[in-house]
Amino acid sequence: MSKQLSIVIPLLNEEESLEELHQWILRVLEQTDITYDIWFIDDGSTDNSWDVVSTLSRKHNNTNAIKFLTNYGKSQALHAGFAAVKGEVVITMDADLQDSPEEIPALYQMITEQGFDLVSGWKKKRYDSVIAKNLPSKLFNWAARKTSGLTLHDFNCGLKAYRREVVKNVDVHGEMHRYIPVLAANAGFKNITEKVVVHQARKYGSTKFGYERFINGFLDLITIGFLSKYGKRPMHLFGSLGIVMFLIGFVIAGYVGISKLYRLYNDLPYNLVTDNPWFFIALTVMLLGTLFFIAGFLGELILRSGNQSGRYFIEEKLDH
Repeated sequence: MSKQLSIVIPLLNEEESLEELHQWILRVLEQTDITYDIWFIDDGSTDNSWDVVSTLSRKHNNTNAIKFLTNYGKSQALHAGFAAVKGEVVITMDADLQDSPEEIPALYQMITEQGFDLVSGWKKKRYDSVIAKNLPSKLFNWAARKTSGLTLHDFNCGLKAYRREVVKNVDVHGEMHRYIPVLAANAGFKNITEKVVVHQARKYGSTKFGYERFINGFLDLITIGFLSKYGKRPMHLFGSLGIVMFLIGFVIAGYVGISKLYRLYNDLPYNLVTDNPWFFIALTVMLLGTLFFIAGFLGELILRSGNQSGRYFIEEKLDH
């Protein structure tokens, strides 16, 4: 049965916070008239997280759970949750109690009453380490704004609200969970905004993300920047580069050949073409141009043969 709201919570080794988070969500939503269900997506936890969420699912008909066979990443967990939900509004949040369930009614209202397609949380005041998280996060968000054209302050906030059509039409894989607003905008959902949300200090455990997430984030930013402009027409980029480089090499080679013919015709001293470094430069540039053109052509073939999202294998699913 379709619900008004579905809450998707990806998790990895968060056994201490899950029951408290669940009770907090229930306490907030029981004060409203919203019909809802909750989806816990266990991304291959090695602690007792699955025991906790499976117990919660057996006790509460509005609580569902999916368990991955192993750790596939947050993007895959969100992908599985988005595929399963049936709510008209979908809200995602982290399982570590740093996202406050008190924000849920306001986020729901912004989608249903104000007509937004996507509302992204903005942790304006953070309780993370300044050097380890705050400064790198500010740099990352600045680069994301410049690249994507979206004026969001916090792309990586786990607390977001969506219309159901958005989550059903964006392809979240790899580590693209940071860029769901960009993916949504590229898919045609332009009514995107943000809301300042409360950020709470971590109560249990430690963060599951290291410094490598910022490196991966910037690499993904380059990827999505390319995909947003040329993802549906790779030949326009690689083909253009290939033609330009081939023509440059052809002109250089032509100059080398004409120069030698001129010297032969006028009985001037000359060297072998293969002794001229510009000959090899011309060959290299022409070869690179040809390879760029082939890359664009193969990209078009791959695009038209369809693509597959990153795969994940579900070990167990509890769906009421």
